[in-house]
Amino acid sequence: MSAKKNYVRLAAVVMAGSLALTACSAGSGGGSADGTEAKTGVNLALTGEPVNLDFTTTAGAAIPQALMSNVYEGLVEIDQDGEIQPLLAESWELSNGNKTYTFKLREGATFSNGEAFTADDVKFSIERVKSDAWVSSLKKKMDIVDSVKVNSDTEVAITLKKPSNAWLFDMGTLVGAIFDPSGVEDLANKAIGTGPYAIDAWNRGQSIDFVTRDDYWGEKPAVETATLRYFADAVATTNALQSGDVDVVYNMQSPELLSSFESDPKYQVLDGTSNGEIILSMNNKKAPFDDKRVRQAVMYAIDRQAVIDTAWNGYGTKVGGPVPTTDPYYEDLNDVYPHDPVKAKALLKDAGVENLNITFTVPTRPYATAVSEIVVSQLADVGINAKIESAEFPAVWLDEVFTKKDYQMSVVLAVESRDVLAMFNNPDYYLGYDNSKIKDIAAQADAADEAGYVSGMKEVVRTIVDDAAADTLFIFPNIVVADANVTGIPTNSVTEALDLTNLGWK
Repeated sequence: MSAKKNYVRLAAVVMAGSLALTACSAGSGGGSADGTEAKTGVNLALTGEPVNLDFTTTAGAAIPQALMSNVYEGLVEIDQDGEIQPLLAESWELSNGNKTYTFKLREGATFSNGEAFTADDVKFSIERVKSDAWVSSLKKKMDIVDSVKVNSDTEVAITLKKPSNAWLFDMGTLVGAIFDPSGVEDLANKAIGTGPYAIDAWNRGQSIDFVTRDDYWGEKPAVETATLRYFADAVATTNALQSGDVDVVYNMQSPELLSSFESDPKYQVLDGTSNGEIILSMNNKKAPFDDKRVRQAVMYAIDRQAVIDTAWNGYGTKVGGPVPTTDPYYEDLNDVYPHDPVKAKALLKDAGVENLNITFTVPTRPYATAVSEIVVSQLADVGINAKIESAEFPAVWLDEVFTKKDYQMSVVLAVESRDVLAMFNNPDYYLGYDNSKIKDIAAQADAADEAGYVSGMKEVVRTIVDDAAADTLFIFPNIVVADANVTGIPTNSVTEALDLTNLGWK
């Protein structure tokens, strides 16, 4: 176990493309006890190719999945159970009416460019999130910060505008990443962090090679290298595993192929969960979905269990709302919109839009393609004719749907941790939800005690679901297929990061 953690380290899920890791890192080390050559690297297959390396200006899960915990670190991180653990901060104290966090920082940590990590870097990184340099909508999670004061090289005091239940958890996600001021000039192409790995090579569209740092402040990872290689086809990832080109297929994108691995002792199959929600997006600001009745009709038209069974071979969790089962304010809301085509038709008739024609913009990802086919069939049963328009992911989908909001309906895997407010408490977000009903409730919940936070957030989520702001089809499973000798594979995914440091070989 790495010295930087004395608990089970965590990995995160779902992105929106098909990734895998190359075989070039499984190089030779010393000989093993049985005379075979020891492996010094692990190759994983994932989903989602990053368009660049800058998650401060580019949306999508692929970038933080590859870089957080591996290249970039925060003051804290989130463990496998969703609990906050110290990382670059050794400890912290809360004062000033629970508004000021005073962090004692780890000594001896350095960035991969050789610069020392100090409290000045914490101040710089937090203030940068609040500046125009950050474009990602997740930056709003740092709005609550009032000031950052450097007390010494190893102590920093961060004062919030009001007490917050969510802020310290958010510091364990990508908005809490610590940067070196001299290392942010070209974030799209160069990643400089305090983490255990540095990027050795990046072949755009093909692979990212990670190598362990000799000067890392903690114990080195169990393997010296890790390589990510990108595949356009989900089946190609399993072919690569069978041929030995990769050692792990993480977040498998072809669950119908699992049976060929489950009975083979050469492989291990892990069926975990994630914080990723498959969201059927409806543009709340654009006809016909600016009418609540039409959105509700879609909710009643969809048989979510049939979507899971048909599109993803029965893997996934039906929840009824935009909250994964691992969040503290989760509750089962499946009964709010049961499958009821008759009620769906009645709502469409009441809205005066029977025999409705819409455009369904579908990103070029395996899960999206599979989900869209069954969704289109179910919508047709109630009189909604959804014409599929394919959008290359990530570039085209992010530009047209996420940024320009030029769409009526779409589907995407949302993987950011505790992202319900990021999605629905911002009317400028691509969903276009009117947050006037929830913004005060959300603010009061965040400033309340733990019980008040949970109850308040449950009220927020119920309001969102009642408004049919979007349809959460299911929580994405974290299916892993790997060589039976690979150890330290995280089963569940609670944040965006895929932590590679515990991976090793028997």
